[in-house]
Amino acid sequence: MPDRLSSLDASFLYLEEATTAMHVGSVMVFQPPDEGFDYDRLVRLVSTRIAYVPRYRQRVREVPGHLANPVWVDDEDFDVTYHVRRSALPRPGSDEQLEEFVARIQPRPLDRNRPLWEVYLVEGLAEGRFAIVTKSHQALVDGINAVDIAHVILDTDPDREEPVTDTWRPTREPSDIELVTEALVDAVRRPSQILDNVRGGVADVRAIGGRVVGAFGAVASTVARSAARPAPTSPLNAEIGEARRYCMVGTDLDDYRKVRARLARGSYSDDVTVNDVVLATISGALRSWLLTRGEAVHNATTVRAMVPVSVYDAADTTRLGNRVTACFVDLPVGEPSASMRLHQIAFAMRQQMEGGQAVGAESIAGIAGFAPPTLHSLGARLGSAMSRRLFNVVITNVPGPQQPLYAGDARMLSSYPVMPLARGQAVSIGLTSYDGGVYFGLNADRDAMPDVDVLGQCLVDSLAELVESRDSGR
Repeated sequence: MPDRLSSLDASFLYLEEATTAMHVGSVMVFQPPDEGFDYDRLVRLVSTRIAYVPRYRQRVREVPGHLANPVWVDDEDFDVTYHVRRSALPRPGSDEQLEEFVARIQPRPLDRNRPLWEVYLVEGLAEGRFAIVTKSHQALVDGINAVDIAHVILDTDPDREEPVTDTWRPTREPSDIELVTEALVDAVRRPSQILDNVRGGVADVRAIGGRVVGAFGAVASTVARSAARPAPTSPLNAEIGEARRYCMVGTDLDDYRKVRARLARGSYSDDVTVNDVVLATISGALRSWLLTRGEAVHNATTVRAMVPVSVYDAADTTRLGNRVTACFVDLPVGEPSASMRLHQIAFAMRQQMEGGQAVGAESIAGIAGFAPPTLHSLGARLGSAMSRRLFNVVITNVPGPQQPLYAGDARMLSSYPVMPLARGQAVSIGLTSYDGGVYFGLNADRDAMPDVDVLGQCLVDSLAELVESRDSGR
């Protein structure tokens, strides 16, 4: 019989709404090789790579009567050209036009009758560039049977297309009777789950929601320990619609390192990380953005961020570790001094990381049903599962490789994450460091955040303020 979705994976299907699509995405910009890069090349690349990830040729099948969670079945009519699509911008296409394209296609729900992923080749970018835009459902990306499609098609070596003999033949799809029989057998094997399985419609959603609430109880208690009040009122929390705005911001990793290196002369040199500099940059940007909106900003004004933090393996600093910690930090947007904001954030993060207040990887896995490597998806799952009363914004910072990656023989120049919006969240902030750059993707509600481009510019200005701050070493 086919694999059954876990209850938490299934919840991302059941709880999906028109305003809260449960898929993650990425925008990757490439420089084509001299011989060019076209749609047929991308189709061949994707077809070759998904041969190693069978989940990308499977779709979700519901069990009659909702007697059990849905199952993964082979898509007997799988058509890779349905999932790999082609689009173009009017030449020479600008980054602003690419942002608008992403804002329009990302909120569209994935087709539940087919495998839950899409890839778009976007041609016509200025300077001969092209982009690949991806979408992968969170129910699909579990980190065990499938990783994000963007990870599947990238490689560290150019033109590494090893010939693969495609021996895949779809397994016959089970009948309704077979699905019901297997569900009943599972119930007998695991009697404790009978009450959960024999539910349908709204009752099923409520049951799953209850398990999610129970799983992140540790997170809620962490917030209660670190702050006795709910998240502050903020324009970052608003009722959202279906339409989105998207903003890409590219910065230089060396700038963050310069700020960090300057602190080597101070007494806090061992306590401030590049991640702290990133959060200080975002804090300064939010401060400027709030002021442009005419919001009241005083010394005690804060914005609470939920920050899934990856932990490196000390024995191997070239690879991302398999430990993840969720921190809740009140960004001091009311503090006028850039260097003081940085030290306050570093102190708050150090308290959580070392003081036992951070939620460990096991608790996160319990909430999200997810493990690395797709850490942006983990952050999205956390944000989707938790109440907006606990935080104002989710910030996912995923360190990427500091050497070039390739799709075929096309070199990737930059990579911007597209994080979904949880209910009540006006904007999500994702960033990836890659090959000397730090790339922000701001995904925002179209009505609640008409000025998301202003926030993007504020990020650039905030980083410059930190770089130029002369007292950051004190």
